[in-house]
This record gives sequence, C-alpha cells and structure tokens, in this order.
Amino acid sequence: MNLLEVQNLSVDFIHNNSSSRVVKNLSFGIPKNTIVGIAGESGSGKTVTALSIIKLLDANAKFSSGSILWNEGQQSIDLMKLSEDQIRLYRGAKISMIFQEPMSALNPILTCGFQASESLLAHRFGTNFEIKQRILDCFQQVGLLDSKRIYDSYPFELSGGQLQRVLIAMAISCNPQLIIADEPTTALDVSIQKQIIELLQKLRVNLKLSILFISHDLGLIKDFCDEVIIMNQGQIVESGKTENIFNSPQHPYTQGLIHCRPPINYKVKRLLTLADFNDLKHVSNNAHENLEVSPEQTSIRLKNLDLQEEFLSVSNLNVQYSKSKGFLSTTKTIHKAVNEVSFNVRKGEVLGLVGESGSGKSTIGKAILNLIKSNSGSIRYGNIELTTLHEKEWRPLRRDLQIIFQDPYSALNPKQMAGDALVEPMKVHGLQGNLKQRKEFAIHLLETVGLNSNHYNRYPHQFSGGQRQRVCIARALSLQPKFIVCDEPVSSLDVSIQAQILNLLQELKEKLALSYLFISHDLSVVNFISDRIIVLKDGEIVEQGSCDEIIYHPKSDYTKSLLAAVPSGF
Repeated sequence: MNLLEVQNLSVDFIHNNSSSRVVKNLSFGIPKNTIVGIAGESGSGKTVTALSIIKLLDANAKFSSGSILWNEGQQSIDLMKLSEDQIRLYRGAKISMIFQEPMSALNPILTCGFQASESLLAHRFGTNFEIKQRILDCFQQVGLLDSKRIYDSYPFELSGGQLQRVLIAMAISCNPQLIIADEPTTALDVSIQKQIIELLQKLRVNLKLSILFISHDLGLIKDFCDEVIIMNQGQIVESGKTENIFNSPQHPYTQGLIHCRPPINYKVKRLLTLADFNDLKHVSNNAHENLEVSPEQTSIRLKNLDLQEEFLSVSNLNVQYSKSKGFLSTTKTIHKAVNEVSFNVRKGEVLGLVGESGSGKSTIGKAILNLIKSNSGSIRYGNIELTTLHEKEWRPLRRDLQIIFQDPYSALNPKQMAGDALVEPMKVHGLQGNLKQRKEFAIHLLETVGLNSNHYNRYPHQFSGGQRQRVCIARALSLQPKFIVCDEPVSSLDVSIQAQILNLLQELKEKLALSYLFISHDLSVVNFISDRIIVLKDGEIVEQGSCDEIIYHPKSDYTKSLLAAVPSGF
C-alpha cells in the first residue's frame, strides 16, 4: 500500500467569477521509503499539486474533485475532507515541506532557532529545553555543525546553502513520514546543490522517509528519484520508474524536456527546443548529434577570434567592500570581492565567467559597466580607460555597453509597458528620430526576440518568465550595443525556455556581431555559448582557457569539483 495516494485530483482557481482548471484529474501514489519526482515547466501544476496535499492553497483555489488518501497502518484518511484544525495535526508532524526560496520562507526578523522550533511547539513536542535540544540535534543532522551559532543567527547572517539546511532541519524536526521538497535547490550553486541532494538522500535512508521532489531540472530528477511523474498543463503526460522514463521516453513533451538541456560533454550549434519534438515518435539519446560542433570547427573559430582586435581589456581589477563586524559596531573589515583579475574580450567573442555565489562574477560585470566602483586596476574599452571617466562621460558609452540582469521580474518596472521600456532608452540617447520611428523600432526588436507587436502594450505581470527575459534582451538591444554583460540571464528559467533564450542570444551574436561577457554557475550552459571560460573562486581567477581545455582537461581541483557537481547527462 502507498503511503499517500492522490486520486482524480482537480483544482480550479476562481478569479472575477470565472475559473480556470490548473490540475486536471491527477492520480499517482507515493510508496513508503521512496523518492518520487515531479517534473515539468512553470505553470504545469507541480507546486499546486504539492500544496494541495497539505491544503496550503490560496483562498481562491477550489478542490473540484478527487481525494488525497493518507495511509497509516490499517487506516486510510482523506486529507481533502479534513477541517483546518484537523489538517494541522498532519502538517509538520506527518507531512512536512521544504519551500523553494529560503529567504522568503524564513522571517528575516526572527532567529533561525526560534523559527525552527515553531513546529515542535505547535505539536507540543516537549519542554522548551527539550525543543531547543531537538533543533540543535536536527541542525547537526543536516550538516550545520556550528549549531548553537546557527540557532541564534538571523536569516541574513547565513549563506543560501546554510538557509536551505535550516529549512530541511525544520522539515525533519517532528519526524515526518513524508517530505515535500518544492524546488529546494533552484537558487543554489551546483556544488551546494549537490550537497543538499546528498543530504536528502542520507536523511531518506537514516530516517526511512518518503520524499516528493519537485523540480524542472531533469538532471536532478534522474540522479535523485526512484520514480518520476512528468506534468504538462495540469496533467500527467508520462510516469514510471526513473530509469525507464529517461532511457525510453514515449511522450514528445518528455523527450523535449530531456533533450533541451545543454550537453556538457560536447558543443552544439543550437539547442533543441520543445517545438522540435512535437511530431516525433521517438528520439535517440544523442538527439543533438546532427547539431554537434566538431573540434576542428571549434579550433578554426578560436583562431579567427585571435585575429580580431581586443575589444575590452581588464587588467589587475580590484573591488573591495567594507563590512561592519556587528550590527552596532563601528569596526569595519575589508572584503576583497575581486582580487587582481585580468582578461580580455575580442570582437565577436563570448567569454564565460563561472564560479559559485560570492566568487565575484557579477561584481566584475557591474564594475566594467561602472554600476559599482572599482578600487584599482584598468578597464579599457578600445582606447578608452573606463575607470577614470565621470558620469557625464559615461552616458554616450551606455549605447555600446549594456547588461541583461539575472531576474527579469525585478529588472522591469511593473508600472511600465514593455514598449515604453524599449522606447525610453532610445529617447534618452536621442536615437531613432521621433516617437513613431522609435515605436516601430521597438516592435522590430520585440519581433527579433520572438515576441510580436501585440506585446508592445502589455505590462510585465502579463508576461511569462521567458517572455519577460525576452523583453529585457530587447531593451538591451534598443541602443544597438556592441558588448553585453549577460548576468545569469537563464538561471531562473525552465530548461525549455532556457534553450530558447540561449538560442536567441547565439543568433543575435552572429546577426549583430555582438560580444558577450556571459556569467553563470552552470557549466553546461557556459560550454554551449562561450568560446573561452574563466573559472573564479573567492574573487580570483583559478584557471582560464578554451571550453575544451576547461571542460575536458581541467587543471584545478576547484574546476574539477564544479564539473563533478553537474547533474548527469542524458
């Protein structure tokens, strides 16, 4: 008998007297001591399904049909029929949840220890002393060895990996039988992601847990889960043993999801997208075979790039921050975010910057564009020394040097229509003549990035994540730049949308003769789009070279550890 059984579940969302069905007649089971993965794009119904199990959906959600059976001993209880007071007996105690974003899941003004204790207090686990000891023990179990310091720390005092471990400690504190992990590694570096996955595997064995693991990363699903469910538009399109699904996917949607991810062990001209699989019955495991770039082709491109002029040159760049030792302390320490970094970018080249969070990748990109000040060193654009320019001298250079930010949600003004966001920089720099011509060029840009004229008058909230990022790319192109800093432009996107955006950036590079500084913590993404790669750690260059040299013949242990943390290929 399964520990949990979802039978014919349908969920509607009611808005302005109209309803839309987001989960449609869903049925699946979670066996005891098993990891079941749910994969699919954003909007496929993964999280809604998970939240339905513990009845944490919004007030405008309505269960239209089905049952969610919790099987314990000889008893079978339909969770959907429980009142709010009754379901609380199950939340945390029998079924717990690890949420996607630890910074938003934790209250910034309460200590981690207090928040981790709340579930135990609610379920009357014991005395205050016993509860504290239990939380300290859970912190130890999840690898937070400095447990007393973590207990008294506020969320902002911990790293992303530490915060995710705090959430896992909270999830196991009441000895649940089922943990729902909703994209628990999405915001983490690959090395931290690997640590979290290994931790969950260890806890699953030691505590005899069942885990419902939600992710859009098929590599993680393949490495971590025993069984997998593929969802699309609120329905299950394919399910079964993980090995069977990945070795022989039957549904075109599953095939597309599996093969959209950039391969790590070879380079391709273009990534496959879901559209490539609409009419296919079956594909080989090497679906990119006809798109593969040969070593000879790569060598010729690198030789041609060597003949190009140095477009941008960075020499001995240093960026430092001063940090207070405590909340009320006047004593400050110096943190070297970037330390003696030197490199150059040639015309038409894509240089990849790879490293974990805090390695200095984004700091370098922003320092080049004068979005943060460097402390010393040289940044030359052609014959112009950028570090000595005043703000007024920078303005004309903004046309040539642009940036695409990581998060398309915060990069766009929610009160400004997409078309206006594109027209505004043209107006500031006096480009494209009058308003009519600017609007025409804005529509041309929208079409260039795969949107259309109908999107001109839409606000950011009316776009999907992938569409928002396309608007951000169009905005970066509105001044017809020569160099773009791409700061993690696909890290928050589904793998299918990621493939579309990466293909678009590749096409624009060729069509418009652009140069990129491409920042990412994902080596497979960087391998696809870059000509050369720089590996950063703690603000310093660990090694640099061609993609072949870094990916296939890494010299440093740090680079080898990053490569080892990449989820397995298909």
